Amino acid sequence: MKAIEKPWLKFYGDIPESLDYSEKSLFQVLKESAGKHKNAIAYRFLGASFTYSHLIEQVEKFAAGLKSLGFKKGDCISIVMPTCPEGIIAFYGVNKLGGVASMVHPLSTESELEYYFGLSDSKFVVTLDMFYEKVKSAAGKKNVGKVIVSRISYSMPPLKKFIYNTFISNKIDLKKEDIWWHDLINIGGDFVEDADVDTNDLAAILYSGGTTGFPKGVMLSNKNLIAEGMQVSVWGGLNEEDTILAILPIFHGFGLSVCINAVFMGGATSVLVPKFELKDLIKTIKKKRPTFLIGVPTLFKAFVDSPEFRNIKLDFLKAAFCGADTLPEKLKKDFDLLVEKSGGKARLLEGYGLTEAVTAVMAMPLSEYRPGSMGIPFPDMYAKIVEPGTDRELEPKEIGELVIAGPDVMLGYIKNEEETKKTLKKHSDGFTWLHTGDLAYMDEDGFFYFKQRLKRMLKVSGYNVYPSEVENVLSQHPLVKHACVIGVEDRYQMTRVKAFIELEDYSKASDQLAEELIEFAKKHLIKWSCPKEIEFREKLPLTRIGKVDFKVLEEEKGGSE
Repeated sequence: MKAIEKPWLKFYGDIPESLDYSEKSLFQVLKESAGKHKNAIAYRFLGASFTYSHLIEQVEKFAAGLKSLGFKKGDCISIVMPTCPEGIIAFYGVNKLGGVASMVHPLSTESELEYYFGLSDSKFVVTLDMFYEKVKSAAGKKNVGKVIVSRISYSMPPLKKFIYNTFISNKIDLKKEDIWWHDLINIGGDFVEDADVDTNDLAAILYSGGTTGFPKGVMLSNKNLIAEGMQVSVWGGLNEEDTILAILPIFHGFGLSVCINAVFMGGATSVLVPKFELKDLIKTIKKKRPTFLIGVPTLFKAFVDSPEFRNIKLDFLKAAFCGADTLPEKLKKDFDLLVEKSGGKARLLEGYGLTEAVTAVMAMPLSEYRPGSMGIPFPDMYAKIVEPGTDRELEPKEIGELVIAGPDVMLGYIKNEEETKKTLKKHSDGFTWLHTGDLAYMDEDGFFYFKQRLKRMLKVSGYNVYPSEVENVLSQHPLVKHACVIGVEDRYQMTRVKAFIELEDYSKASDQLAEELIEFAKKHLIKWSCPKEIEFREKLPLTRIGKVDFKVLEEEKGGSE
């Protein structure tokens, strides 16, 4: 193979160029880390604290119970959970048995759940009682054998658990073939042997979109998850003294790998946040004093705008990292100034990643800052800029497609060989490169700078939104002739979804109909994809071949903030 230059290495400081990745399963790597940090706190949840020893004990019990139900190596289970202990325990328990964890957003619609269950061939599902009816209905249509049901209160401290179960929780009756979490972990004993797992075996499926609007299942191996977790842990220098808020959800690569997996590999503590409530989150920050804040731009915008957050003395912060969307320069400056005024030295640093490589693959080093840059690649990761559609490498400062290679890169898309071939390409240098679909450039020192996406895709609060999917839903309404969706600037979300509608009969346009269309979209789309604004047009602009010309609408800016 041809040697690839890494001009960024001179900015690594004490970070090694290469790491030693275990040839084991992800669970076995977790168990080794837990053995070094037995009595350290692995995670906190709504006031309760759990050690690494407790984590491993619960994973072992879950795995034993799951195996007693007939789950075996290679089987897939869908984990339809928010960020909570049971979702994490299930993820590692499935890995211990050599199974595959399909991580699914719990607010997905029933039709979306059917799609995910079918694509992954899930044999079981783990979910919360509040989602049971929807999950069970979808599971029944896809021959899922059993639904394992927990309550969000399961790991709460005793008083909170009592209050929740008595006054808040809705009582549900499980079908006879399904099982409660607390019954499952008591039926298989305390231990079963680890499955014989190759580090390159499929371990998890995360979901990424495409230009068609149908999510693609990203197949990630044990090696992918181990490598990315170790890289992030080393980059941040994580240890038992560190605490990270797991604000980002576990069905998102960023949340699962950076806020959970990397934390556990470093022996640090993850504070699990099942639902984003700004006031509660700020109270948690005041009380737990996390050393790292990790999130999307909308989170840091909310912090900057909050009087309560601005009153916190932030001297406990080592750094804050922003990913999943472009970080506006003004927001970075505002946050850094806020930290400085409060007596802290941390800075808000940008990173870059994508689900097809687990999540983060590069970030700004803690000791360096370049305005507008998303940083430099992690150890063992390669990145370069090529002319779109080719493998011809461009010179520094030339804009082209960002491609990456290294141990984080996915196995491929499940049941989608065509898209896999388009995305993973072997170049003349002998390496297989992941074509990101993002335009960027690299400077002479190896720092990368994002420009724009090649594909028509929006980022709303860090989540992928595909205009064609939203347009397809809106077009199903009987009064809609054409729909076109774009992203417009938003003071809080950075980007919000706006829909332009051409009706069959323009005289029916009204504020009431706009609200009706938004409610119609909510029945079929996850909330981030739903339009926040509807604008009726007598005629939508068309291209020469008769397609709605979204570029014309984008040039008009689609309205103001």
